[in-house]
Amino acid sequence: MPSLTPEAMKDVLTMFLQPWHAALQDPAGSQERVLHYLLGEYAQTGYGAQRGAAHIHTVDEYRRAFPATTYEGYLPFIQAAMQSGRGALLYEEPLAWAITRGTTKGESKFIPMTPTDMRMRASAGRALLNYVLRTASFEVLGGANVNLNFPSVVGTLTVGEKRLEYGYSSGIYLKHTTSSLIRSIPSQEEVDALGGGKTIRDWERRFELAYQQGKDENITFVGGVAPTAVAFGRYLHRAHSVYPRDLWRIRVMTLGSVPGINTKYAHPLRAMYGPVEVVEIYGATEGIFGQQMDEKRAWAPNYDLFFLEVETRAGTKMLHEMRPGETGALVVSTPTLPRYKIGDLIRAFRPPYFRCIGRNKPLTHLRYWWDALVMWEFDRL
Repeated sequence: MPSLTPEAMKDVLTMFLQPWHAALQDPAGSQERVLHYLLGEYAQTGYGAQRGAAHIHTVDEYRRAFPATTYEGYLPFIQAAMQSGRGALLYEEPLAWAITRGTTKGESKFIPMTPTDMRMRASAGRALLNYVLRTASFEVLGGANVNLNFPSVVGTLTVGEKRLEYGYSSGIYLKHTTSSLIRSIPSQEEVDALGGGKTIRDWERRFELAYQQGKDENITFVGGVAPTAVAFGRYLHRAHSVYPRDLWRIRVMTLGSVPGINTKYAHPLRAMYGPVEVVEIYGATEGIFGQQMDEKRAWAPNYDLFFLEVETRAGTKMLHEMRPGETGALVVSTPTLPRYKIGDLIRAFRPPYFRCIGRNKPLTHLRYWWDALVMWEFDRL
């Protein structure tokens, strides 16, 4: 792509981003089309066939046939898929198994990443490409990305007579979907070769590799997890007496995995990386559900890819039906998980903007408003 002329590149990016932008203009119609597509996928599984997926035509029918389910509810089906490769929940074998950085009742969650699911995760690229298109910063794509992703392989486990590799979704995503499109330093294979440890020493080894390989390169953007990007900047200053801003002219950072990226994290990131634009990605191990589309400090959903509902005080409704200022617990339907309670609280702003304010826990609202008071935010876009 960097070898194209700016006009040709603009056309390519516009075509790539058009489904997302069009869906934001017609969320209701887009969500209806996504539901019918997903029902066709579910009908090919034992889980979906048992619930009559092939004969469902409306949202109400879908909700009656497929109760919203937590990870614990899906766990027996996931364990069966780990043994057989498919099981009742899947109609295609996973390319990889992702493990969450968080935990459910003290245990990490294992999420299958199938070929269909992996193609949809390419939507994470919308964050960077939309920035390039709206700012005409085409030169960004001619540079490289500092790879601060987690390892795609951190271990193996025995399931029946099988040994399965598992890793983190960010590393798996980079390895399978973007390695041929962007140049990342170091490569994901080199990151994986350092092992899957999570200690400070393990991360220092990854950071040192990124520094040694990237210090003389044209680094123009950074993608990954926001706290890791902060930790990398602090490591460079501690170990080499430099900040990223002293080494590179980074234009944009596309970051995710935690709430408050544009409120709590943007200031320390710019202090270390320079006057970068911080672009938020809202995603989890289960999928990429939205990304920032403009200078507003919130993300816009991927209505064209996932079926998105929320459980609110007024009952279950579509995400796009939320009123500004309303908060609800997100329920996502992905190619592998119908009506999955992901465990995040989502706050609506004026359409099409949303923020994840944290996990679905009693004190999350209090923490959100405390942070707003400290930073004088109060739902400001």
